[in-house]
Amino acid sequence: MSVTMAKVIPAFVLAMAAVLATTMVSPAMASSGTATFYTPPYTPSACFGFAAEGTMIAAASEVFWNGGAACGDTYVVTCTGATNQGVPHPCTGQSVTVRIVDLCPSPACRGTIDLSQEAFAVIADPDAGKIDIDYRRV
Repeated sequence: MSVTMAKVIPAFVLAMAAVLATTMVSPAMASSGTATFYTPPYTPSACFGFAAEGTMIAAASEVFWNGGAACGDTYVVTCTGATNQGVPHPCTGQSVTVRIVDLCPSPACRGTIDLSQEAFAVIADPDAGKIDIDYRRV
């Protein structure tokens, strides 16, 4: 093997390893989806019955409800853009941390996660109604 080939092959292997490393999904990375919101009263909930859990809460869609295993899980949710023509730039640039307290059942659930009205307002203009998001469990 020539000296040039001896240098090219390891460089190629390193480059391919770098490409693979950047395309692998880490559990710490965010998932993409959509968010809607619901309004009070927030009780009863599927997870905690009539116990009030505050206002930084959400209902999980069946995407990650997992038979109720999502109850009590905490997620950081960030608006990434609009889903409709009504509000072209709904995002506030902030993220919100919410606790899963309820189920947003299909087919009524219009998003990946249904935030409380207060949580939605932290990350987006409520007039948007539905937004694109990134979310990750913490």
